[in-house]
Amino acid sequence: MSFWTAAVIIVAIWGLVQIYSRRHDRELGVARDQDGNPVFGPRADAQTMAVLEEATAEIANLRERVKVLERIATDANTGDARERARIAAEIEALRALPAAIKEEQAQ
Repeated sequence: MSFWTAAVIIVAIWGLVQIYSRRHDRELGVARDQDGNPVFGPRADAQTMAVLEEATAEIANLRERVKVLERIATDANTGDARERARIAAEIEALRALPAAIKEEQAQ
């Protein structure tokens, strides 16, 4: 085996080790600083995960409530919408009243 063949094999082994270590570090959540030293991020323990799941559930619940409130606000069966419809009907009835009076007087 020549020197250059050994050098290529050593570089290939070094590259495979680097690929494996990077993948392993990524799975563990380890980052590297400028000098290549491992920097460990904050670990998510059971309590943190429970708080995260609780917050996610609360957000989902609040989104559901907002949907209900939007439906109530835009629904045509609200008290305000019924009041507007009643007033509009009253106005139309009053508009028709002078025409009815004119017809009675004409007869």
